[in-house]
Amino acid sequence: MQRRYDLDWVRICAFGLLVLYHVGMYYVSWDWHVNSARAVTALEPFMMLSSPWRLSLLFLVSGTATAFLLGKIQREAEASGRKARFLGPKSWRLLLPLVFGMLVIVPPQSYYELLDSRYPGGYHDGYLAFWGRYLAGDSSFCDDDGCLVVPTWNHLWFVAYLWVYTIVVWLLARFAPRRFEAFGLALARSLSCGPGLLLWPILFFALARITLIGIFDSTHALVDDWYNHVQYFGIFLLGFLIARTNAVWGAMVRVRWIALALWLASWLAIAAYFGYFSDIEPPHGLRLAMRGAWGLNQWCAIVAILGFARHWAPGDSPALRYLSQAIFPVYILHQTVTVVLAYNLKPFALPLWAEGPLLVLSTFGLCFAGYEIIRRIPALRPLFGLKWKAEPQLLGDARRSAG
Repeated sequence: MQRRYDLDWVRICAFGLLVLYHVGMYYVSWDWHVNSARAVTALEPFMMLSSPWRLSLLFLVSGTATAFLLGKIQREAEASGRKARFLGPKSWRLLLPLVFGMLVIVPPQSYYELLDSRYPGGYHDGYLAFWGRYLAGDSSFCDDDGCLVVPTWNHLWFVAYLWVYTIVVWLLARFAPRRFEAFGLALARSLSCGPGLLLWPILFFALARITLIGIFDSTHALVDDWYNHVQYFGIFLLGFLIARTNAVWGAMVRVRWIALALWLASWLAIAAYFGYFSDIEPPHGLRLAMRGAWGLNQWCAIVAILGFARHWAPGDSPALRYLSQAIFPVYILHQTVTVVLAYNLKPFALPLWAEGPLLVLSTFGLCFAGYEIIRRIPALRPLFGLKWKAEPQLLGDARRSAG
């Protein structure tokens, strides 16, 4: 048995990047919950550096973690003669923070979004009055662009999707174990031989984007988000199936430099495309080609990151154990902290070179301070995805195998 510390570090870094990305969303010209009056369009190509793959990477690592956890629970149940308990505890760890987040953590985001843009003449009744209307599902907060949807999960959509995907994979493993395992072995063989590791996933992501993105917008609303379901469930399932397949992870190490070069080349093409066609309609054929480039970028970035992480093989450390526990509460808190800070920094009109770094440091600082409080209060811990009692919690153990 061997810990996959490399995947723990990838997960931590991916969530950290997500925090930076959401701070960046305040400054670019794209619509967000609150927006700076001083848009920095030069930041947008660097935001696109992670846009195609950031969340896909998190779903892949989450699928791998789910496979490790389910395998561990099944082995312990067989050894003890007790029934394996996976779905109930996993649902508790995901759904309780989701519900609590929607009711308590997320509402300030909607409130400041309302103050920033969505209410003709301004809103003056204060936060508590708004919170009551938020909980009641008041749909009257409207402007020319539409109505504010409340209650909402905003950035916590990832938790809802993760729970649904976990349920689906558990059902497949529970009720069709042989076919599921056979499919996983066939998939692993196709990925670990020849060009399969790059070829097949790139085709999958490119075809998904070419055929679906013009039909299904990215909504994060679960019920109508079919393009995202195809890509995110697909890569979550892939992570689950390849978790213990050393041949696939080894292949990622071998092609990491090729994947890195393809990732960066496709990023340059995507950034140039969106920059040039920001105000004009691109040719249809070019649009389809760039959707394919998006899929290439999406998978090659993931292979490069996982390949280099596996090659470097970072080990255990106190920092890893601390961050592994902290990162999920920090994720739950971060977007609300960013929105509140960004809006309330506006009157100071700080120079952008000072305001941006201050917003980043303050977001991380306040979120980790929040974690320090949360982890010390047993009643708060489950509300942020932590166990009642503190204990080291990494992704799980990966079995050494030749397959």
